[in-house]
Amino acid sequence: MEERKITLANGEETLEFYVLEQTRLNGRDYLLVTDAEGTEEGECYLLKDMSGDKEADALYEFVEDEQELCGLMAVFSELLGGEDIELQR
Repeated sequence: MEERKITLANGEETLEFYVLEQTRLNGRDYLLVTDAEGTEEGECYLLKDMSGDKEADALYEFVEDEQELCGLMAVFSELLGGEDIELQR
């Protein structure tokens, strides 16, 4: 797992997460991250890159839309198919 400092779209906050998986859908980059390394106790979050194509740094926001979350959970579950990770809402 790669540890990464992630800047939120509000530009005021930088958080540290461990990246479990990433994908690109409909021109946007998404990350599945967790706040704990190598434990079953960590929380997972879905983040969406809100930066523009010409911006050097990525700016992320938490995915909160229920329909978008459901679709992304299906995609990430498929991507993680061979790993011992269970996604729950």
